[in-house]
Amino acid sequence: MNVLEMSSTITMEIVDYILMADSPPVEVRQKAVEHIIDGVGVILAGSRTGCAQKLADFVRVKGSLGSSTLLRFGLKAHPSDAALVNGTSGHADDYDDTQLSTSPDRIYGLLTHPTVPALAAALAVAEDVKCSGAKFLDAFIAGFEVECKIAEAVNPEHYMRGFHTTGTVGAFGACAASCKLLKLDEESIRHALGITASLSSGIRANFGTMTKPLHAGMAASNGVGAATLAERGFTADRNALDGRWGFMSILGHGADTERIVGKLGRPYSIVEPGASIKMYPCGSLGQPSMDALLEIMLNEDLRPRDVREVRVRAGPNILEPLRYQRPVSGLEAKFSLNFGLASILLWRRAGLHEYTTEVVNSPEVVEAMGKIKTVLDSEVADMGTDKMRSIVEVELQDGKILSRFADTARGTPEKPISKEELDEKFRDCVSLVFEEERIRRILETIRGIEGASGVGELTALL
Repeated sequence: MNVLEMSSTITMEIVDYILMADSPPVEVRQKAVEHIIDGVGVILAGSRTGCAQKLADFVRVKGSLGSSTLLRFGLKAHPSDAALVNGTSGHADDYDDTQLSTSPDRIYGLLTHPTVPALAAALAVAEDVKCSGAKFLDAFIAGFEVECKIAEAVNPEHYMRGFHTTGTVGAFGACAASCKLLKLDEESIRHALGITASLSSGIRANFGTMTKPLHAGMAASNGVGAATLAERGFTADRNALDGRWGFMSILGHGADTERIVGKLGRPYSIVEPGASIKMYPCGSLGQPSMDALLEIMLNEDLRPRDVREVRVRAGPNILEPLRYQRPVSGLEAKFSLNFGLASILLWRRAGLHEYTTEVVNSPEVVEAMGKIKTVLDSEVADMGTDKMRSIVEVELQDGKILSRFADTARGTPEKPISKEELDEKFRDCVSLVFEEERIRRILETIRGIEGASGVGELTALL
């Protein structure tokens, strides 16, 4: 659609949805609880990282006043500051969920990491206003839905030119969740969205640095801040997503209005097409290739010494974002096929304990990464970018070649994980900061959140 022809329909659709979105279907609520479990797990795991600790110190020194919890740090702060720290923690390990494409022209990877911005915002504001668990759940679902539908509607050029959608679009999810919890009226929601449109940012140049997870934290914080300002009468353009100078034109290079008009909650993105829960703490684009190599290693009972070379044939949609051929830090390794595959080759795993600077620079990992080759393959590229397609070839010492085609990973709707696998990931994440008994109580509390009188019981455990 020509951006000059866009009316104010997108802004109004979002406003109407936020005002009317109550009591989503049971299937949606159940799926939301699963993503909250995953989100809380990765927030707690990420709270141990350097970027989260530096932000917590920043908030502490600043002297932020409020009643919202910085998870694990034992600090209370203004909701926007709590959302900043918790949102950054949730993306620090690159272990949070990923929105799925609904059509071939929506590149897998340009869409958002939907849970963390919406969850960090909803949890902070819900604790501050002391709302029920059911209202918190409604707000999280609303934020998740708004975030995903905007990410679907925005022109793919938004991502291709270098914006990080989790930072830009994630702010609108956080804003929507906050507006719902603050019970803003139509006019105030319009202003909140307008404020968010000016705060929204995040560039892909910062992938592999502390600022990449900061994008999720800033998205959560900006959404909370925008809604809080609007509640106090702060003004902005009433149709700031639309028109010649609106978000969709300026940052988005246009939008497909039919992907959002009449589509919010029809169906809910959290169910259709769903979101992928990650099984490795790294960029989602490499995870199908890692699973493919793992299958080969397990099926053939291979050891590292059996393998001469591993080749990954993929298009630029995979190889360009995963750009670190020889990473030198745990953060760079998250955007390195060479490291992820080397870890699978060496240990048949690639988890939180592997993605560290010490492990990345160890002699055995450096040697193993030397066996990994990436190949730009035009035939794979021509298959499209709606999935994370690659061909993984393992050449053995005797010259035999084992091959797997990969286009999806565990944790996606095509390969869903079980309740037990989700709980295992949660325990693996949270065991880094809490003991088993508390982990059990946290899981129990999240699963019963809809019936809770407030979220204080949960945040006290966190």
